Amino acid sequence: MEVTTMSPSPASPTEGDDVCETDVTSMAIDSVTLLICLCGLAGNGAVLCLLRRNTTTFYITNLAFANFSFLHFAVHSTLLDLLDELSCSTVVPLVFLRALFLLLLFSYNMGLYLLTAISIDECTSTLYPLWYRCRRPQRLSWVVCALLWALSIAVIVTVTSLCLSQEHEHCQVSLITMYALNLFLFAPAMVISSTVLLIKVKCGSQQQQPKRLDIVIFLVVLFFLLFALPLSLCNFLQQLGYITVSSQVVILLACIHSTINPFIYFLVGRCWRPCSVGSLRLSLRRVFEEPEENTAHSDDPAMDTAFPA
Repeated sequence: MEVTTMSPSPASPTEGDDVCETDVTSMAIDSVTLLICLCGLAGNGAVLCLLRRNTTTFYITNLAFANFSFLHFAVHSTLLDLLDELSCSTVVPLVFLRALFLLLLFSYNMGLYLLTAISIDECTSTLYPLWYRCRRPQRLSWVVCALLWALSIAVIVTVTSLCLSQEHEHCQVSLITMYALNLFLFAPAMVISSTVLLIKVKCGSQQQQPKRLDIVIFLVVLFFLLFALPLSLCNFLQQLGYITVSSQVVILLACIHSTINPFIYFLVGRCWRPCSVGSLRLSLRRVFEEPEENTAHSDDPAMDTAFPA
């Protein structure tokens, strides 16, 4: 997917035609994407509002904000695609579409960077629990998040400056470099740390059940590999000239991942109570504020008394 061709070309009427043809498949994909994005905005918004900010949850709130931003920009992009299809013409200037695509990439990259940091952080806490509890700098998560935001901004500013120029080769090189950074640095680090975490948990004490946070991280990483990583992989191969993939499909898959994350949090930390703001808040606290000593009895109903709604 190139920045210069970030949105599908609308069907335009030919000379002598009274009515332009509408791509039904494209409109169906856009409609599904829009519906999924709205659900994801509600879910990630709930996480941002209900999750208490502290050192443990700082990564998660940043990830929820990155996912919320991605879905927000995806809604605008999808609506513009639908307007293009219905009007059979380009509704907004191409420069605006390019800027919107770059904002999508910015929030997508930030989500990837944060998820990598989360998986490495939890893997470290499992492998070196004593160091993690006693020696780990208290504000390390804040510093890491600040550095990752700075990296994401630097990457997208570089890509923007090169792609908004008239040099197509420079733009292509910058996009290939960005996708390669995602595929060959951050994604492998995420997979390796998550795999080590899974092996450590499976090989641990048989009497101790895995923490809910470990389950959440494993599921989020798994769904990222299935739904979000294809955006980087397909665009990387497309920039190299190997394949051509519809931007609508890969964005739809990435939206599924950003939408499903908060529902994973709520389901893993579920408490069997009527759905309410209090029960949702309790579900989040059961996942992200789970005491270490209670993990062996994580399914005990008495756990609910430890986290009053």
